[in-house]
Amino acid sequence: MVHAGGTQAERPDGPAASGRSLAPLLAVCAGYFMVILDVTVINVAVPVVGRELSASLTGIQWITDGYTLVFAGLLLTGGALGDRLGNRRLFCTGVVVFIVASVGCGLARSAGILVTARLLEGLGAALIVPGSLALLQQAYPSPAERSRAFGLWGSMAGIAASAGPLLGGLLVSTVGWRWVFFINLPVGCACLLLTLRHVPASARRADRPVDWPAQCALIAMVALLISVLNEAGRRGWTDPLILAGAGLCLLAAVAFVLRERLARNPVLPLRLLRSRPMSGGSAIGLLFNFAFYGMIFTASLYFQHHRGLSALRTGVALFPAVAMTMFASVLSGRLARRTGHRPLVVTGMFVGAAGLAGWAAAGRNPDYLLLVAPMMAAGFGTSFALTGSTATVMSAAPDTYSGTASALFNTARQIGSAAGVALGGSLLASAASFTTGLRTGMAVGAAAYLTAAALALFCIPRKHPATSPAE
Repeated sequence: MVHAGGTQAERPDGPAASGRSLAPLLAVCAGYFMVILDVTVINVAVPVVGRELSASLTGIQWITDGYTLVFAGLLLTGGALGDRLGNRRLFCTGVVVFIVASVGCGLARSAGILVTARLLEGLGAALIVPGSLALLQQAYPSPAERSRAFGLWGSMAGIAASAGPLLGGLLVSTVGWRWVFFINLPVGCACLLLTLRHVPASARRADRPVDWPAQCALIAMVALLISVLNEAGRRGWTDPLILAGAGLCLLAAVAFVLRERLARNPVLPLRLLRSRPMSGGSAIGLLFNFAFYGMIFTASLYFQHHRGLSALRTGVALFPAVAMTMFASVLSGRLARRTGHRPLVVTGMFVGAAGLAGWAAAGRNPDYLLLVAPMMAAGFGTSFALTGSTATVMSAAPDTYSGTASALFNTARQIGSAAGVALGGSLLASAASFTTGLRTGMAVGAAAYLTAAALALFCIPRKHPATSPAE
């Protein structure tokens, strides 16, 4: 139990901790569902939003990437604050911020206001996600329970990814694109009530200060990276501003590493990155998010701009890809107890690579039926690898750094998502034709999947790694 004030670590002696109660899992997954839904639901809505608010292709990219930029840049801050102030407190704060920002998005009357509100949504997401995995690790301490909980957490991402394009298309075609954001209100309120009622307060570590110089360096690195990738399609890859931005991004990365080496209480202790499962699992997450979300974004533009489909029909067209994510997450969570995580991650990455390579080789204007199998392969492969990579990173971390480990993994994934969207949009804008840019983007995504498969062979243990004892 938690002592008054929540300053001491809890012992896993309650029903939530023993795994007999599903309430903590439902509460955490509701918040995670809302965050991931906002990543996917916007994809079929942005062409309509762009037309109504007179936004350019670069503006459309920022409506999508503004959210993931702040999300990725502040995840480590959210993880550090969660370890310091208590993960439940930060989780609930993030839910409130996310709800308020969603209302701002739905009421926006210009592209600039919408992008600003999306930035605030990213802040809320950055507070929600690190706490979600840390709260699950707290509630379900045994390896078998955690494996099941992480599998269901991953399947929630699949459900949100599956529902996003279809729900977005349905809302845009009926009540309007603003309800893409208003839909977060009931989900967020339900999440907040469940968390306050069923999730126990988390331990607080007052001795864990936040390293603000390192946080600023990380935010600058992520912002410069996404800005360069977003603007390269409009300005050109050799534009002086693009080259200067790339150089500053590299300098910010070096500054972050140097600061973490010298800091007394680093936000991301570099010794954690010496663990191959933790650093390799995070890199794998970056690569498969890069490939999958880049594919979803460019495919959505392809179906609406090149083939002239409505938002609803685009959601239906994308549904086979994202529907496979739910099935694959549940399947991998069950198989992991028998096979370990390495074969599942490697298999998923090879399947994803085959899918995007198949699209790249399908020709300039392939029949839709020829694209169904490639999209399904990418969706299946990404989600099949998610549970294994998540469990690998979290099991490699000491319990006192569970929030930081969760933040590291999800920071890498969101950087991958934002970079995939940004690079995909830039390839579409700079290529000789729309279909050439699309096929190039699919080929790049296939290469990312293959790189992730190679990393999995090197970094993921053959057997399920042992978890650290609770402190």
